[in-house]
Amino acid sequence: MEIIRDPVWNNVRIDPLALQLVATPAFQRLRYVRQLGLAHLVYPGATHTRFEHALGAYHLARRAIGLLEERREVERLAADECDVTRVAALLHDVGHYPFSHALEEIGALHHEEVARPLVIEGPVAAALTGALGTDAPARIMALIRGESSSPLQGLISGSFDLDKLDYLKRDAFMCGVSYGAIDVDRLLHSLVVLDVHDRGGATREIGLVEKGLAALESLLFAKYQMYRNVYWHHAVRSATAMYKRLVADALNLGSLDAATLAGFTDEGILHALGDRSPSPLLAALRERRLYKRAFECPAADLAADGSGEWIAEDRALTVAVEDRIARELGLNPGEVLLDYPAKTQMLGLDIPVLRRGGEVHRLTAEGWDGAINLPKLSEELYRSARWLRVFTCERIALDRGAVFALLAVPAPAMRQRLAEDAPLLAR
Repeated sequence: MEIIRDPVWNNVRIDPLALQLVATPAFQRLRYVRQLGLAHLVYPGATHTRFEHALGAYHLARRAIGLLEERREVERLAADECDVTRVAALLHDVGHYPFSHALEEIGALHHEEVARPLVIEGPVAAALTGALGTDAPARIMALIRGESSSPLQGLISGSFDLDKLDYLKRDAFMCGVSYGAIDVDRLLHSLVVLDVHDRGGATREIGLVEKGLAALESLLFAKYQMYRNVYWHHAVRSATAMYKRLVADALNLGSLDAATLAGFTDEGILHALGDRSPSPLLAALRERRLYKRAFECPAADLAADGSGEWIAEDRALTVAVEDRIARELGLNPGEVLLDYPAKTQMLGLDIPVLRRGGEVHRLTAEGWDGAINLPKLSEELYRSARWLRVFTCERIALDRGAVFALLAVPAPAMRQRLAEDAPLLAR
């Protein structure tokens, strides 16, 4: 065993296989991919990377599995199930793009898809097959993608996966905010492998004992606070919107190749953009001349019929609307940006709970009588944290009524208005 000193978890013990994987080029690239993308422009301490986050997730997997082993919860699992799960925690972000999740918002492959060739081929696959067998890479990818039948799947991808525990604690610590207060020890000690009989069959899954629900609440509230105050902070979203437009324009011009995006580091992609597709937007981002809010409203203020959802779902339409609004305001293309972040499962719940009477109850959107309705609460928190914004290169106050009217136009009608060259902000 080797020990790595970590600012969040103190001593992180690394076994020989993990050391082999950490030494691969694919994993070492994570040293140069910031965990929070452009959040360091708002929170200067947020320069930590996917590298230390991956080590933290691995550390928590070791802790959680160790506790399950102490209680003999894993005796009925395959002999190497725990080893495979620990490695999946270590490799879960190996396919991440530069600057966090921003490029997935413009239609790039999800980072879990990007991870597949890195895990099933090359040095990572060689280390895995040598230590765990020829089927290990495929089993690990199934865990990372949330498609495994392993009872330990929930530790890697689920409502309380260990990835969340690390990034919420780590991100809050590095940003210098107090929102990541999670009762990690209580949550880990509350994990249990349960026989679940529902949904037309019987499965074995990671769940919670009922006394761990308070710790689960701490996780949900910490996540809400971090999204509201850090991840979706207006200036962070402004910088992210600028970066997304910058890369999208470069892809459209052929200056960047979508197939190579995941190979870049943060600085690498900025250098490539500067060499191949220099633009005022890149200079503004490098110099922290962030676009200003011309309009904003919380999702809770929008109609429940999906007003504005095309901003999150249809990138081509969004860019066309941005540039039409820019023209109406006397600005250049790319000087108006629309932003409506979407993460529908941000606070989602689907957890089997071992109740005090011995029965197993699945905590889903329905909740249960006599208990806090965490699923309903999580949906309300999501709508409160999510804001729709219009950013402009200079300080402009848009007419709120005109913007609300624009957002109420469904996508097909919006395309028609664009085709007819009809004004978008006219009331």
